[in-house]
Amino acid sequence: MTNASTPPPTHSLLTVSVEVGCDAQRAWQAFVSPAAITAWNFTSPEWCCPHAENDLRVGGAFSYRMEAKDGSMGFDFAGTFTEVVPHRRLRYALGEHREVVVDFVDLPGGRTEVRQSFIPDTTFPPEQQRAGWQAILDNYKTFLESGG
Repeated sequence: MTNASTPPPTHSLLTVSVEVGCDAQRAWQAFVSPAAITAWNFTSPEWCCPHAENDLRVGGAFSYRMEAKDGSMGFDFAGTFTEVVPHRRLRYALGEHREVVVDFVDLPGGRTEVRQSFIPDTTFPPEQQRAGWQAILDNYKTFLESGG
């Protein structure tokens, strides 16, 4: 039961994005292919993504293992797809109260903007989360534009 004098919690969406030099179909494939994900899904060179699984359908689960290369720590980034529109949009849930939306937007010249909007968790400051998610997207861009 909610106390009428206490407002419900609000969550501000954070958004990160990159422009990549390819069409949305190629951008999509690099974003959802487990083999590609393991090549770019980490925040810094000290980290890696040794394993990725996708059941790319509404209700399907995904899990990406992220680890420090020195073995000192690691975690599984996992969730459930709630919307799958090939080459256009992915939406997935991270637990009950967090959601991520990934949009693939056509740009002139055969380029694509990949934009992720997400509800931050409460563990780390929002700006730290934005920086981490942006670093991962920057790796994705580098992977794609280097022929990945």
